[in-house]
Amino acid sequence: MTDAPAQDMSFEHAMAELEKVLGQLERGDVALDESIALYERGAALKARCEAKLKEAEEKVAAITLDGDGAAVGTKPVEGL
Repeated sequence: MTDAPAQDMSFEHAMAELEKVLGQLERGDVALDESIALYERGAALKARCEAKLKEAEEKVAAITLDGDGAAVGTKPVEGL
């Protein structure tokens, strides 16, 4: 587990660490206090991954197409 804040991680880094955290929790070979800390870290990593996915979905949804279906630009995303 790294000490980097989850909100500063790339999607790939956060996902990789989340998988490690889940592996440790599933094995059940950590003390209760460490399990709680791992759970909290996992929740932060999950939130980061969800935020990055939502951001990517919004970018994809904003791509505009021409009459032939080719990407020609982006439209403003509402609320940003």
